[in-house]
Amino acid sequence: MNNLQLAVQFFLQIAIILGFCRIVGVLAKRFGQPQVVAEMIAGVLLGPSLFGFLAPELQQSLFPWDPKQSTRDTSSYLFPASQLGLALYMFIVGLEFRVDIVRKHFKSSLAVSSAGMIAPFVLGAGLGYWFHSWGGLFPERTTATEAMLFLGASMCITAFPMLARIIHFKGLHGTLMGTVAIGAGAIDDAVAWCLLAMVLASFDSDPSQAIRSIGGGLAFGVFVTMIVRPTLGRLERFFLDSAGKLSESGLVLALILMALGAWFTDSIHLHAVFGAFLMGTAIPRGEVHSGVVEKIQPLTVALLLPLFFTYSGLNTRIGLLNAWWLLGACLAILIAAIVGKWAACTLAARLSGLSLRDAMGIGVLMNARGLMELIIINKGLERGIISPELFACLVIMAIVTTLMASPLFDRMIGKREAV
Repeated sequence: MNNLQLAVQFFLQIAIILGFCRIVGVLAKRFGQPQVVAEMIAGVLLGPSLFGFLAPELQQSLFPWDPKQSTRDTSSYLFPASQLGLALYMFIVGLEFRVDIVRKHFKSSLAVSSAGMIAPFVLGAGLGYWFHSWGGLFPERTTATEAMLFLGASMCITAFPMLARIIHFKGLHGTLMGTVAIGAGAIDDAVAWCLLAMVLASFDSDPSQAIRSIGGGLAFGVFVTMIVRPTLGRLERFFLDSAGKLSESGLVLALILMALGAWFTDSIHLHAVFGAFLMGTAIPRGEVHSGVVEKIQPLTVALLLPLFFTYSGLNTRIGLLNAWWLLGACLAILIAAIVGKWAACTLAARLSGLSLRDAMGIGVLMNARGLMELIIINKGLERGIISPELFACLVIMAIVTTLMASPLFDRMIGKREAV
């Protein structure tokens, strides 16, 4: 395809993606699911798992896809567009992140996070060793240690950005339950990505990469918290116009900061989402924060984020699970993920002094993997750490655990008032 053909194809794809995501969203809403969960499902359905199975020639003509061999197909432009959507989305999550409330309940968040990492990591690492011994689910180049670390990290991750949307959807902002869950989710994902950095460093036989990723990420977090955040607070007036509202220049400045944060954490081989999120937490609260969210959230959530789910869906081939042992492996992953995260987080929250009701709600929320799971396993597939079959198993696990969160929360907990 030439550039003009790519542009024509892209516009048609956008129309199809957005329309289909909204149709699935209407159906999902009847089952108590937020739109972002519907888009996750829609992305998989647009890929080879359903659309490609029912109409392979039509699906391939609309979404030409060969990311390993071609740079002139859907992947060449859908990938950067999806990454922009992710970065902007995490920037918004950072803007809405209540550092003050998380600090107040930090001990409970740390207890829940620790349990929610250790238990699923141990179970995931055990499965990783088992699957590696079998052969087939990991490429030959992947060592047993890398398999254990990667699958352990995949199990212990929480859908932090999707968790934030579910908490918003359920009206849990400001509640003890929502605060502890969002704090624990942030810690979980940071540690999981440090584990991934170790896997990538081992895979590339470059220990300095892990040091650069983990050390650089910690240093950047301290820099943003100790220097960028207070500095922007003192320079708040540069974001505002004469009427005290966010100016166009202020919006551009905020987007520049987002892009720089995403660039830095991507350049040290973490992920753009972390830099974008941290920069979001540094933006001054009040008129600046609310103005930026108001201007960029609708386009990001409605247009750009669905592109990521579609990109992930085009990588997912559930039809590869065509043998009983693959279905068994998928079931084992799902059971380990649910037991490790849900049970461990519920128990930790209860032991930290929270009520049984709050503890159960936190366990349900923390069990959702969603967006961050898709990011980490896409990275694993892209680098050749995992096979397409294991990728499909992990996508199913991410979808099922995320689908469980909202209806189970409603059935077990119901609605709670902000405190």
